[in-house]
Amino acid sequence: MNPHPSPQTPHLILGGAKSGKSEYAESLLKALDPPCIYIATAQALDGEMDERIRLHRLRRGNRWKTRECPHQLPQLLDQLEKDQKPVLVDCVTLWLSNLLAPQSPLSPEAGLDALQETLSRVTYPLFLVSNEVGGGVVPDNALARRFRDLAGKANQRLALASRCVTLVVAGLPLPLKHP
Repeated sequence: MNPHPSPQTPHLILGGAKSGKSEYAESLLKALDPPCIYIATAQALDGEMDERIRLHRLRRGNRWKTRECPHQLPQLLDQLEKDQKPVLVDCVTLWLSNLLAPQSPLSPEAGLDALQETLSRVTYPLFLVSNEVGGGVVPDNALARRFRDLAGKANQRLALASRCVTLVVAGLPLPLKHP
């Protein structure tokens, strides 16, 4: 018996740092025909992030085709429509932080508008991982507060646009929205 029914997507997977959200999302795609496309939004700006990326790639193995996309996520998702392959975006909050950088080609608000619009059009299995960042202390600076607020608004909008939403806590998936 297949542990994961046919995907009801877009599917938003939320969780805190090291909650198991990426592993859970990857497990959902294992039930789908390869190759799966992994959209990596992280940028290796230091040695520690280099190591995180290396470990993620090692864990995924060769059933995945990785596409790096630090900025133009909605455009890439639109381009992938022709392939009709399962897609995992990991992660939305790193993508939003990239859009906050001064050299970003678009604002985080414009990017989020475009992403929400794209979710209404895709017909392939699409899974999005995002951090739930608002459960801690109020950040002590304006940029961190802007990021926290932006991430919270993004998660709300993406949850509304998604058919399924799952919160992962301590490695346990908790369904929040399922058809």
